[in-house]
Amino acid sequence: MPKAQETILEIDLKALTHNFKHIKSKLKENTKFLAVVKAFAYGSDAVEISKHLQNLNVDCFAVAYTHEGVALRDAGITKPILVLHPHKTNLETIINRCLEPNLYSFDILHAFLTIAKEHKQTHYPVHIKFNTGLNRLGFNTQDVKKVSQSINNTSSIKVASIFSHLAASEDINERAFTENQIEKFKIVAKNFTKEIGYKPHLHICNTSGILNFPEAHFDMVRCGIGLYGFGNSEIENKNLKPIASLKSIISQIHLLQKGETLGYNRSFTASKTIKTATIPIGHADGIGRQYGNGVGFVNINGKRASIIGNVCMDMIMVDITNIDCNEGDEVIIFDSHNTAEDLASSINSISYELITSVSRRIKRVFCR
Repeated sequence: MPKAQETILEIDLKALTHNFKHIKSKLKENTKFLAVVKAFAYGSDAVEISKHLQNLNVDCFAVAYTHEGVALRDAGITKPILVLHPHKTNLETIINRCLEPNLYSFDILHAFLTIAKEHKQTHYPVHIKFNTGLNRLGFNTQDVKKVSQSINNTSSIKVASIFSHLAASEDINERAFTENQIEKFKIVAKNFTKEIGYKPHLHICNTSGILNFPEAHFDMVRCGIGLYGFGNSEIENKNLKPIASLKSIISQIHLLQKGETLGYNRSFTASKTIKTATIPIGHADGIGRQYGNGVGFVNINGKRASIIGNVCMDMIMVDITNIDCNEGDEVIIFDSHNTAEDLASSINSISYELITSVSRRIKRVFCR
């Protein structure tokens, strides 16, 4: 790709292919691969990512909210789409657009049963989530009989899968907790399957679960962050390729004399004569104010430049005193070498938060 001439998010679809194939190589032949493309495919572009993965023959997709699934259907995605966090107000849309809801509480279960019956549905595919320790969404493990009775009393729905979510699968210090979650899920799955009289797909593994707990792959796995190039460990990060590179340019260079101030609230004062560069990206684009005042950094011509002063809505200023550069030169906020994980760690955050914060106003450029 040519060097950036404006602020862009460059998305490498070849890297996506690599990540998909690498993670898929960890699975048994019959284990299904569910690609998580919520939050604009982790800040990249849900439509383009999903189209590419559909061409790679991924088995199904997951989104957080109904409107995300609708956008994929509008774009021509035909594979099954699981809506992980549906709301009652969207259940009719879910049926109209052939999406598959996660039924995680009695409230949402009974609401969907009512609407499915009104729409004269038969064996509409749904997914049932059980809480095994994350304590976020899901039926309690003791609800198996009551949930199964509601399902057995209707022909409107059929359970496509039962699943749970691991709380700390990336943390070796929490291995015992994760193993306990897996055992709880096995018991739930066994009892639930017995109650409803058929076997839905079972899934509990996220990216770290796939990599660290192969014994828990079951019938299907859900992969999100791994597809986008992060394995939640130094070892696994080496096997994956970050697909997104956030790039910009130097708009203007300034020379600050000792004692001069920079930016809003005059939060930076030059202690000596320095050179600064202004870059067209700011907190409206996902580079939060917490990265300012010497905390965060960018890379220019192979050297790190600290962000100084307060981050503005549309701009940041960086110290380039010891960097040979010119106006118009490319600036790397993050890429496959200077990763989003590196930058996010400067504010004690994680790659997920930074990459999903990249504004939709930033132009997406695809490398195929």
